[in-house]
Amino acid sequence: MDHHSVSNNGLEVIQLQCEYRTHWLGSDHLRPQFSWIIQSNQRSTMQYSYHIQVGLDSEDWTQLLWDSGIVVSDQSIQVKYAGSPLQSRTRYYYRVQIQDQQGRTSAWSEIQWWETALLEHTEWQAQWITPEEEWHNPQLESVFQLRKSFTLPENISSARIYATAAGLYELSINGTRVGDEWFTPGWTSYTHRHQYQTYDVTKYLQAGDNAIGISLADGWYTGRLGWENKRQHYGEHKALLLQLHVRYENGKEEIIGTDTSWHSAPSPITLASIYDGEHYDARLEQPDWDQPGYDDSLWSGVKVAELPYDHLIVQENWAVRVTEILTPVEVIHTPAGETVLDMGQNMVGRIRVTGIIPANTHYVIHHAEILDQQGNFYRGNLRTAKQAVHYIANDQQDRKINHAPRFSFQGFRYIQIEGLDHLTDQQLLEMVAGEVMHSDMPIAGSFECSHPLVNQLQRNIVWGQRGNFLDVPTDCPQRDERLGWTGDAQVFIRTAAFNYNIAPFFQKWLRDLSADQRSNGSVPFVVPDVLSVLDEEKGDTELPASAAWGDAAVICPWVMYLHYGDQNLLQEQYSSMKAWVDYIYNQGSHHYLWNTGFHFGDWLALDAKENSYMGATPVDLVATSYFAYSTRIVRDTAVVLGQAADVKLYSERLEQIIQAYRHEFVTPAGRLAAPTQTAHALALMFDLLEERDQQRTATELNNLVIKNDYHLTTGFVGTPYLCFALSDHGYHETAIKLLLQEQYPSWLYPLSKGATTIWEHWDGIKTDGSFWPDDMNSYNHYAYGAIGEWLYRYVAGLDMNESIPAYKKSKIYPRYGEGEITSASAILESAYGKIQSSWIEQEDQRQLEVIIPANTTADIVLDHAILSSIQENGQPLHEIEGIHNIQEMQSTIIITIGSGHYHFVYQYQPISTLV
Repeated sequence: MDHHSVSNNGLEVIQLQCEYRTHWLGSDHLRPQFSWIIQSNQRSTMQYSYHIQVGLDSEDWTQLLWDSGIVVSDQSIQVKYAGSPLQSRTRYYYRVQIQDQQGRTSAWSEIQWWETALLEHTEWQAQWITPEEEWHNPQLESVFQLRKSFTLPENISSARIYATAAGLYELSINGTRVGDEWFTPGWTSYTHRHQYQTYDVTKYLQAGDNAIGISLADGWYTGRLGWENKRQHYGEHKALLLQLHVRYENGKEEIIGTDTSWHSAPSPITLASIYDGEHYDARLEQPDWDQPGYDDSLWSGVKVAELPYDHLIVQENWAVRVTEILTPVEVIHTPAGETVLDMGQNMVGRIRVTGIIPANTHYVIHHAEILDQQGNFYRGNLRTAKQAVHYIANDQQDRKINHAPRFSFQGFRYIQIEGLDHLTDQQLLEMVAGEVMHSDMPIAGSFECSHPLVNQLQRNIVWGQRGNFLDVPTDCPQRDERLGWTGDAQVFIRTAAFNYNIAPFFQKWLRDLSADQRSNGSVPFVVPDVLSVLDEEKGDTELPASAAWGDAAVICPWVMYLHYGDQNLLQEQYSSMKAWVDYIYNQGSHHYLWNTGFHFGDWLALDAKENSYMGATPVDLVATSYFAYSTRIVRDTAVVLGQAADVKLYSERLEQIIQAYRHEFVTPAGRLAAPTQTAHALALMFDLLEERDQQRTATELNNLVIKNDYHLTTGFVGTPYLCFALSDHGYHETAIKLLLQEQYPSWLYPLSKGATTIWEHWDGIKTDGSFWPDDMNSYNHYAYGAIGEWLYRYVAGLDMNESIPAYKKSKIYPRYGEGEITSASAILESAYGKIQSSWIEQEDQRQLEVIIPANTTADIVLDHAILSSIQENGQPLHEIEGIHNIQEMQSTIIITIGSGHYHFVYQYQPISTLV
């Protein structure tokens, strides 16, 4: 390649990323992976070779830590660093140049960078510290303030803070809050893995006097979590660890860290609880407490906390941020006399109040998801979570406030306000804003179609994901739970990956799953695991694990591999994946059936017995089905990782499980023994049947749906697979009717009751307006949103060839909408770039718009198309650049294409004319 004189020839390298991030501050990867996207003005562009350079100077590319040279390869994602060993606290610059198969050479890409943090835990010189008052009374749920004054000379070149807490912390320097992240350091399996954050604080510091201020709250570490009001799951005391590195222009460095010279005092936040909200008492404010020059002589000291350093890791997940601000849509005065504001959307985050309030005002904001049948504020389904924010103004004078809770989040659509009765409705609307908070994942995809209710369903799915992807994938964001339920995560993960880039989010969570996995291979119900300790305290020695829940250990890493092509994560999780299926294998007296222990079964299915949460599908059928599915995935993972002995072992085991399944659950005549929709969907999706029995089972499933008047009866386990099983076996029309069913039970029924998120129950609000019992009735529970994957892959037709991960070869295969949906469009920002599948159907003509990114190919699958009628941009296929192959198989045409933007138009024969 000519490195210097490349013209603008229509070939460009863009969007360089290091481990999914641009400008990544704070890495502890010793061999990070790079990815880039190729833009080309020609169709069928493939990368022929790449060249990566990594250096310490963005201006000088002669002194390099790694120069890959020209590597003949089409790999443009997950390219592993192979240069000199990386050093701590160092910024590295990198750039990429490629050549395509036509011989065109790109210019060098724009320069990107990443910066390492502390690569060795021995580099921590700071001490963990706990406020003295907290030390003596760890039951306090108040927030503490800690501060440190110090003096710096002139000529500061750069400065970094590395900080974490046993609890939650907020950092300020010289009176200014640092960063836009919230709920730091995040929630991990703290006993094994504890994140710290890296901040560039150069602009906050000054020559002369400086001060660091920290607010320290309970959070997940010492606060109330799970049931039975248990606090202090991870430790008795909240604590802080912080290390400031200042570098001067002469090359010298100075380190200031937490130690016994710091001071502490209670803050105006007298309660901060994940479940219960926050209490703020402005009478306790200490103005300028985080400024230099503040007199802290009356403050208490701190104690050194004996906490470890060897489990500290960098921030792995996307940070939690405020991603959107909603304004209330109306003020409601309820029949009970309450003043309620409707935010118009069930959201997760917090309420900010901005305006002037009188001295001595004490207002309270309660949060709720719905109003009751009479139109009154309803908090019953929160169980013991108070979810309330109290604010007490000082008694000096009227003052302008700008207040929102800082260490708690709420799940709500409606807020009830007490104590601001002097304000008019219009003033309330102007003073209140809803700040939406979640892990700040980049948007990855979108789906829309001609049916407005399906579009609303998609919006509800996305809002459910936003509300429950706040650092861990929670079941719900409002009641006294908010836990990382494994079953919910595994059924939804593929839908989640269409909506957002979830790679760092699930990398972090899966590492916590591995850390919390028990020595016998069983996986707890929730990750991070705060429930097993309750069982242990009751003397349970056999800690429970459930099929479909524990299978998250296997399914989630595999989906991550399919979507992002990251073998590293697959390798990292491989021992955890094997441990889970080996645990099942060792259960009970039958190696190949899972017919022992507790299982959630088809949770919340509608075919359950009265007063039961478990559906009618036998739990051993569900468990054995998942045993086969996970064993198959482990076998496939062994193939990817080149583990030949494991390929043999798990292939043989899979065959035995399938035989045991057939012997136990399929009659000699080929009928499934369990007459439920879920049993049939699992058998078809997990490939558990002999070929001769598959169509019969599909027909039975179709009949079960039709007999139920096109309503589903499935729960958490069956719902994600129901429409796939129908569409794959010739009953796509039934799947479409299920999707578009508006009467209970259905995906669209909750919309008729005003739903703006996905519900926990199909009938969270019943047809007569009454509710499910308070003990379990969330209105923001994403699991049933797993239908989103089918919308993207089957309705819009944006799919992949799973043998080549990360959409290296897309499959564009719209199943269309049986005349009920006349257009659909899906877009996905894949690892290689933008993929689009959009179609419009008019009478006997279909239009299909496709975008395939450079360095990839795609198969376009057209059912019932008339080959001679197919045109692309008005030209017959044989004249089109970018078409690699055309296959005609019975009534299906498969067109293999290279990258580019295509517009196909063709005539098709409706199925009725083919019969």
